[in-house]
Amino acid sequence: MTWKQSGQRMLSELKSRPRREPSYSAAVHWSAYARGVKPFLCERLNFPGMIYFDAFTFTKLKRDTGNYTVCQKDLCCHLTYKMSEKRTNEVYALGAFDRLRMVEGQYYLQVCTLLKCQTTDLRTCGEPAGSAFTKFEEFSLSGTFGMSYVFPQIILSESQLAPERHYEVSGDGRLQS
Repeated sequence: MTWKQSGQRMLSELKSRPRREPSYSAAVHWSAYARGVKPFLCERLNFPGMIYFDAFTFTKLKRDTGNYTVCQKDLCCHLTYKMSEKRTNEVYALGAFDRLRMVEGQYYLQVCTLLKCQTTDLRTCGEPAGSAFTKFEEFSLSGTFGMSYVFPQIILSESQLAPERHYEVSGDGRLQS
């Protein structure tokens, strides 16, 4: 469930990937790839940001193509990507959240996110951004998740969920498009 900028809830039925379902050859090992990756060296210019009252750690994507890692507590998120038609008035960031969530209940969450900041000001990363015009030719996002309940989603412009045909989840836990 996601909140849209207008305050409406957005619901979607997400597929789980249980081993017993015949359309999936094996269970996804969500952190297998990420735990085998050395953190990508980056400028280490991490900065804080908020998404719906949650304090994320972000790092700005500075180039059209790259590899980035951002960590918060035990969770490290790894991103490999290639952009085309990069808009100069758009800023993208990789974010990590690994904490107890205290809003609408109390539960532990681990989140890796790639998002467009609302403006070029990094303080707006995590605020609703509306439409995005930069195109990503490809990306691979993974994390060192410490739990087996992982629900990958891609949210497009105007808070639309991407159909599953636009991405895939590999057996080693990478979300790829």
